[in-house]
Amino acid sequence: MQAIRHCGMCSVGGVLQSRTNFLQVGSNMAALKRSVACVGFLRNTVRVLGGSRLTCQGVTQLPLMVRSNWISLSVGGGLCSIPFSQQVENLSHEALIRRASSLVTDSANTYLSQTTLALMDALTQYSKALHTLIALQKRYLNSIGKLTPAEEDSIWQVIIGQRVEVGDRLEECKRFESNWMNAISLCELAAEAAYNAGIEQASTTTRSNLQMAQVQIEQVRKLSLDAERKLAETKAEEIQRMAEFATTMERMTEDIPEAYLRED
Repeated sequence: MQAIRHCGMCSVGGVLQSRTNFLQVGSNMAALKRSVACVGFLRNTVRVLGGSRLTCQGVTQLPLMVRSNWISLSVGGGLCSIPFSQQVENLSHEALIRRASSLVTDSANTYLSQTTLALMDALTQYSKALHTLIALQKRYLNSIGKLTPAEEDSIWQVIIGQRVEVGDRLEECKRFESNWMNAISLCELAAEAAYNAGIEQASTTTRSNLQMAQVQIEQVRKLSLDAERKLAETKAEEIQRMAEFATTMERMTEDIPEAYLRED
């Protein structure tokens, strides 16, 4: 009876031992598969980074940029360190100066663009105001001696109001021109700083923007100068016409008594 029990226990023990061995074999197989996958991943990573095979010594000899970040995976009871590439920024003084210079040139170009547009618009509005004043004064010159005192006073009120607007537009041009000149100086300094920092492309772009802004302002300024010249000619014509009109009125006044005397 004891022999039977002992035999049964041996049988059970054998079964348990077999199951344990089977589980160990399965675990070892799983660990082996994970190890193979890990090694394959490491080889692919090294092939992408430099084409060299990954060894225990090769991992330690990888560049600092590659070994900057690692993650650890548990494979078969061990650790498998896998490097992930990450670009390390160059934080040297030269690089920081170039970055700062690039920001300065971008800001200077933006400031130049805004001030150029503002000055162009101000000069355009100033030219329009001048042409309006010229048209009003020519209309008045053509109507000298034909208007009643009330009509003449009314048109003079309009002319005076337009002259005030011309003055306001001129002050606006002066204010925006001051900002534009500051932008010109700032861009010149930024272009020089970029060139000294080794950013020749940024320096060239800034200088090109300077030339373009100066050409645009010069074109619009010519229009305003032409309007000012026409206004000056109109004022000279007004003075001449008013003098002629005054002389004509004096002659008419002098001729009236003589006509009465002749009739007598």
